[in-house]
Amino acid sequence: MPIDQLFVFAHLQDGFAPAGRLTLTQGGRGVEASTFAYGLRYLGRPHGFELDPVSLSLDNREAARGVELRPINNLPEFGGIRDAAPDAWGRRVIEARRRVPANSLSEATYLFDAGSDRVGALDVRPSLEDGGRAGTSPVQNLGYLMEAAERIETGDPLPARLTDLFGSGPGAGGARPKAAVRDDAGLLWLAKFPSRSDTFDVATAEYATLRLAALCGMSVPAVRLVDIGGRSVLLIRRFDRYWHEGPALPPAEVALHETLPDAGAQERRLPFVSGLTLLACDEFDSRYKGYADLGHAVRRHVHPSHIRANNNELFARMVFNIFVSNDDDHLRNHGFVRDPRVEGWRLSPLYDVVPRPGVAHERFLHLEVGAQGKLATLDNAMTGHAAFIPDRPDAVAVVRRVWGELRQWRAHFESFGVSGRLIDALTPGIRDLDDIASPALQAEVRRPLA
Repeated sequence: MPIDQLFVFAHLQDGFAPAGRLTLTQGGRGVEASTFAYGLRYLGRPHGFELDPVSLSLDNREAARGVELRPINNLPEFGGIRDAAPDAWGRRVIEARRRVPANSLSEATYLFDAGSDRVGALDVRPSLEDGGRAGTSPVQNLGYLMEAAERIETGDPLPARLTDLFGSGPGAGGARPKAAVRDDAGLLWLAKFPSRSDTFDVATAEYATLRLAALCGMSVPAVRLVDIGGRSVLLIRRFDRYWHEGPALPPAEVALHETLPDAGAQERRLPFVSGLTLLACDEFDSRYKGYADLGHAVRRHVHPSHIRANNNELFARMVFNIFVSNDDDHLRNHGFVRDPRVEGWRLSPLYDVVPRPGVAHERFLHLEVGAQGKLATLDNAMTGHAAFIPDRPDAVAVVRRVWGELRQWRAHFESFGVSGRLIDALTPGIRDLDDIASPALQAEVRRPLA
């Protein structure tokens, strides 16, 4: 079997530094085994972070010295490094740029070609001497990027003038067309383009839904809509980047992903891992996981100062997904970033939330909700509230807060500039309280607002 040796770099305060050597054993169905050895110099760096909090923990640095580590649970890949690989769309971009068939490249090639602007704070290079490569375009190139995305979707060859526009697969998982762009101020954004399979304006729907989630009290990155030739492109500020000047970090009350490139400030990176990594499973097993599993993972791996708030928000996100029929809530769409102020992990801002219009009375999420499995009802969610919020009245208060804004979603969407036609298209996806809660639970939720 082919064996590839690669070098993983970690972005620290003073830039990228070699973190260790990754060995991949490639089989007919992809990567069949991996090992990783931390570099001795990296283990001695005071700000060197763990690349994977589960399989590559640095709780005991001495125990990691000179050791070839393997993924736990017999997984073929390390989750934290897998999260730095290009997503499904990023792989299509790489294949289009190289003019090769789908899924025909080695995992090492996909890892190399993803570029140094990938999600998180890792880079993967063929040698210690490799300088990495940029993977962004100026925001002014959005029109050309959208043209290139359309060609990639249809399988048409990319002309030379479009070949190098897409630098990397910057997403945290997903097949929708996207690219990393920088605006005039230097801020990094994720641009999400229309897809030919869309039945409604997904960019505007996601824009409005994320803004609605922010009104419900959830952590959400900045979002913008841009019109390109009469079609909407969604810009989402990358929450794995922040700006700072000097050795002292911003105080705890400052959201790092909201910092700005003021004079003298430098861009820094936040390590990122997905929920899939925190639960140490693969995509096949993820279908059997639930929100309670994420709640338990928060208690195991998130920094103690963030556990209570993160589990409160995780419960709120589950409730929100039930209301808006977002069944794309798989484990790659739940993320965690490492906060340098506490040198520990915390829940990332919310991303990839789009209502799915439907007519069925019974609806289901991707992750299990409660005792009734994936059934998307608030009563089902309340059966498992203790995994996030111990006391029932506190859990009901979260449901009440989310519903308090969601019951006015049409007015909010209108204020965000959403057309009446799109509101009508989304109406079957956004549910009323009496559709998803028993009369008894409705009474509990409505009581203070009656």
